Amino acid sequence: MTGALIAGAWGLFAGAALLVGAAVGSLVRVPPRLIALVMAFGSGVLMSAVSFELFAEAYERSGMAPVVGGAVGGAVVYSGANALLARRGARHRKRSGEQQPSEAEQPGSGNAIALGALLDGIPESVVIGTGLLGGGHLGVATVGAVFVSNLPEGLASSAGMRAAGRGRRYVFTLWGGIAVAGGLAALAGYTLLGGASETVMAAITAVAGGAILAMVADTMIPEAYSRVHLMTGLVTVAGFLSAFALSHV
Repeated sequence: MTGALIAGAWGLFAGAALLVGAAVGSLVRVPPRLIALVMAFGSGVLMSAVSFELFAEAYERSGMAPVVGGAVGGAVVYSGANALLARRGARHRKRSGEQQPSEAEQPGSGNAIALGALLDGIPESVVIGTGLLGGGHLGVATVGAVFVSNLPEGLASSAGMRAAGRGRRYVFTLWGGIAVAGGLAALAGYTLLGGASETVMAAITAVAGGAILAMVADTMIPEAYSRVHLMTGLVTVAGFLSAFALSHV
């Protein structure tokens, strides 16, 4: 039980970055370009963690087939759910401007945004939980990647919510709920998959990795590029290399 609680605590810690980002955005006027730069950096950090800590580990566990099958499956499921939520008003949930619809403009968009935020966070949290299974070592780069990517997400998305007329109570209730859900997902990943075979673990790790990559491409990079344009690639590479170096320390 101790291991499950540790996994849940790490998941909660990573998710709490959303609340930190929302709080900073509420107390300090953060320039949109700075948010976009951090978003680009976080995108690179996540891509590095997926490449070297998720896919590489999955490949070592059980070969190429579970990696390819899992990654494609994760990307398909995420993209399909994301497309459905986008039609209901969650397309711009990570944008910091006035792209998000208000509840008056599109009834139910607030719920869609909340579900979209949950969709974005669950794969990351499951990875944190499964990383501790079998006496495994939870990579600092993995937790750091999730935490760093959640900071600008909380900043940008909260700014967009406020611009759409949603109050602070909605914003902080949403991110608080997502942080708790992240902790529960990490705990569940540790508890429910403890007896899984190496092939199943490899496939689940790859599913989460595919979903995370799809999320980065669909929601994080567009927000970064819309503000800093050609700087996006450079800063993303900087984030990628930073996480790569951290994973090899």
